[in-house]
Amino acid sequence: MLGRLEKVDLREVWKHEATDFTNWISKEKNIELLSETIGIDIEVLETEASVGNFNVDILANDSNDDSKIIIENQLERTDHDHLGKLITYASGYDARTIIWVVKSVRDEHKKAVEWLNNHLDDEINIFLIEIEVWKIGNSAPAPKFNIVESPNNWAKVFKDGFGGNKNIITDTQNLQLEFWTKLKEYGEDNYSNLRYQSPRPRHWYTFSAGSSQYNILVTVSPRDSLLRVILNIKESEELFLNFSNQKKDIESNLGFSLNWLELPDKKSFRIAIDKSININDRTTWEEAQKWALEKVEKMIEVFGEYR
Repeated sequence: MLGRLEKVDLREVWKHEATDFTNWISKEKNIELLSETIGIDIEVLETEASVGNFNVDILANDSNDDSKIIIENQLERTDHDHLGKLITYASGYDARTIIWVVKSVRDEHKKAVEWLNNHLDDEINIFLIEIEVWKIGNSAPAPKFNIVESPNNWAKVFKDGFGGNKNIITDTQNLQLEFWTKLKEYGEDNYSNLRYQSPRPRHWYTFSAGSSQYNILVTVSPRDSLLRVILNIKESEELFLNFSNQKKDIESNLGFSLNWLELPDKKSFRIAIDKSININDRTTWEEAQKWALEKVEKMIEVFGEYR
């Protein structure tokens, strides 16, 4: 016999917006749920971060590029006051991603966010998200994020931009976008323990490694015919040296050798493995993607034991 889903009033779960809901959403497993919903790897930096005389609910980083994210929560319907605050907070932290999590959305605010996504610079992205809570019988309540409005990346990439537009992508970028889209689809079917980002028309794709100090990049270079999986360490020579000192054990546990690359500016350090690929031959993609995802999975597991 099947149970029936019952919607739970948000105020039964979180009495207070700031002390209850903001604290809940900032916890790792809950921010991961939001990350998975929108396809951005969110790393919380601070709650109630000050912007002049105001406080943004959550200040975060996009682990892909270290750009700032602001998250504003509202356990009520959207209103003009919060929309204005979002713009103030975004300008105060030069945020590229704005996330507005609400109980319900007024039509005029849905249209406003849609208009902003269509007219702001390509690097500025706004997500309008409703949160719901459901239960079955006496089960524990379960949250669900629903995207109401989001950046239309395909529209931004391909829009005409009368008078010329820098966002029209090349054939190579289009091929890379297709490759990452297929990698995501294959990975979600076969490597579901990894978290996948929204594909973009560029030469790299990012995976969270469960650490703020490093992530995993997969890159593809049509010019060099190379597919590369990289442990990318962010400005921590100490961590790179720590891994280097345990190189023999790490590679033994991985089951494969790595290239240890200390970049000249010492602002990042990379530990990588390469595979030859002809990206123009789509018949090789699944094999190549399987190879890459196996390496990503193993590197996340093994390096996590040595950090």
